[in-house]
Amino acid sequence: MKFENYMLIYTLPIIAALTGWITNFLAIKMLFHPKKKINLYFFNLQGIFPKRQALLAERLGKIVSKELFSFKDIKERFTSTSTAAEINKVLDEKLEDFLAVKLKASMPMLFMFLNKDTKVKIKETLHLEFQHILPDILNKYQDKLEKDLNIEDIVYQKVAAFSSEKLEQILYSIMKKEFKLIEILGAVLGFMIGIIQLLIIQLQ
Repeated sequence: MKFENYMLIYTLPIIAALTGWITNFLAIKMLFHPKKKINLYFFNLQGIFPKRQALLAERLGKIVSKELFSFKDIKERFTSTSTAAEINKVLDEKLEDFLAVKLKASMPMLFMFLNKDTKVKIKETLHLEFQHILPDILNKYQDKLEKDLNIEDIVYQKVAAFSSEKLEQILYSIMKKEFKLIEILGAVLGFMIGIIQLLIIQLQ
């Protein structure tokens, strides 16, 4: 066997590894490129994501509106014990400011008749009323928000309006490691195939 043929045979794993890496590299690039549709007579060529951007926007809109963003969850968060405690704290501060400062400035005569016990009773009464009013406010606000705020449509419009460059940048930032792994796996699999081919040649 000539030296050139001998060397060519033993470089098969390297050539196969390089081929596997280039193939996967191009496959990943073709997810995003070409960004604009190219007419090749018998078929059109365009990157998967630019071509399916409208469908991607539609699916994301449905997922976000149905699975990730729930008006019920928002209501439960607002009416939870920790949130209620925070709201009561803010309400207490506002009532204290009103009774001690604003009421005195706007109605000084009425303020003169308020003693400490009366102020405490006013605050307690307003706190109690607010606890009854808050669920009603949230229910009405939730209904109005669901009618006025179409999350599915908002997500669709945002994603559909992304430029191809922006969409590629976002997806690369999320899946950069996975894309790199695919390239490496292509090289590894190519190298293994090259080894198998080399063994087959040796056994002949």
